[in-house]
Amino acid sequence: MSGNLSRAELDERVAVLKRFRELLARQRDKFHDYLELLDRQKSDIESGDVDALVAHVEAEQGIVAEIFSVQKVIEPLEDLYRMAYQGAEPEGLPELRSTLNTLKEEVADRNAENRSLLKQRMEMLRHQIMTVSNPYAKKRSVYATPAEPTALDIKG
Repeated sequence: MSGNLSRAELDERVAVLKRFRELLARQRDKFHDYLELLDRQKSDIESGDVDALVAHVEAEQGIVAEIFSVQKVIEPLEDLYRMAYQGAEPEGLPELRSTLNTLKEEVADRNAENRSLLKQRMEMLRHQIMTVSNPYAKKRSVYATPAEPTALDIKG
């Protein structure tokens, strides 16, 4: 079949393949970044650093948005790739897909682990808040009753 392809068709297939590989590699790198962020997020949850945790959540939203935007480009390109390369897969592509799937599963696992840690931390903080006693709870406030006048001015 490759003998019947014109030079333009062959160039088009090569361009699709290169772009597809490039996007899959980019997606893989984004998942690596996400895993690193989840590791830092886990240590922040354990240490109770709320400010760093908020910063990580904001960064996480950006990474997830980038992953979804790359995925939107990958899907139509994968359709073009399948039409161009019916049957045989070029060398290296199955390994890249396998790595990407493994990373997706690892991200999901770590994300679930971080959610569980965060839930435990929140429960612990709720318990601490409930056990805090107010030292002024049983004392009477000086502002609780209106003051009674003690002197009367009759000169007026």
